[in-house]
Parts: sequence; C-alpha cells; structure tokens
Amino acid sequence: MKTRFLIVMGVSGCGKSSVGGALAQSLRWDFYDADDFHPPANVAKMASGTPLDDSDRAPWLASLSELISSSLKADKPGVLACSALKERYRQKLMNGNDGVQIVYLKGSYDLIWSRMEKRTDHYMKPHMLKSQFETLEEPKNAITVDVSMSLDEIAQDILKHMEK
Repeated sequence: MKTRFLIVMGVSGCGKSSVGGALAQSLRWDFYDADDFHPPANVAKMASGTPLDDSDRAPWLASLSELISSSLKADKPGVLACSALKERYRQKLMNGNDGVQIVYLKGSYDLIWSRMEKRTDHYMKPHMLKSQFETLEEPKNAITVDVSMSLDEIAQDILKHMEK
C-alpha cells in the first residue's frame, strides 16, 4: 500500500514540527502539528511543568485519529507531527487506516536537551524531557532517522525510504 499519510513522532525537541513541515512542503501534502490540537487544559498542564497522563491524551488522540481518517477518505495526504510516544497511541492514530507510515526521529537525550534549552517559544520545558524518554516506546515498524543530521538530510533520508 502506498504511503498517503506520515506520522512524524519522537520526544519533544527532536524536530517533529520542522521535519514534518519540510516533508509536507516537499511532498505538497497538508501539514498538521498535533500540539495545535491540545485542549487548553492540556497546554496549561504542560506549561506548569506537569506531564500529561493517558486520560489527558485520550480526547486529543481521538481527534488526531479522526483527522487522519477524514484526510485519507477525502484523498488529502498529510503529515502529522505528533509525539506518539507509546505503541498504543500510534495504534490509536493509525486506527486501521491503510497508507499511514510512522517516521521516528531518534536522538540522544543530551542532543535533544541542548536543543530544548535554546527554544524560548514552547510550553514544553527542558526539565520535562526525562519523562518523555521514560514514556517512549521505540516503534518497530517505522522509518527511523537520526536527528543529529541537518534538517535537509533528515528530510531527504525519509523521502528515500518512502520511495522504496
């Protein structure tokens, strides 16, 4: 089955939004950032330094799953930047939809921490990175890309994998 939707996943600060945006532009697909779909209560919770729990994530994941499903039904391919740290979250997002491919942006704690320390415009603070790595269940069936490369190299690597 041909890929018609990408879920670009990984811990906060790994480059999901940047990579997802670059891929969407290159593929001429719609781009969605899962952060934009969080209800205000979730954003406030994370901004206060409290990690989300599964009950916080459930309605958010349901809305993202519906976004993917409706996009595919409308024949509108897309790219979603979403943490999707646990296997069950990814299963919820994919929800039996054919043509969805997971892209895992993998990087070391130290590299991602250094990137997070430099950003000032995000509610996810660097001290919460530890909980992200603790929650992370690395995907088995994904295009896995090393985030120590440049944005262009990462995007090109993913596009090459998609062509196979």
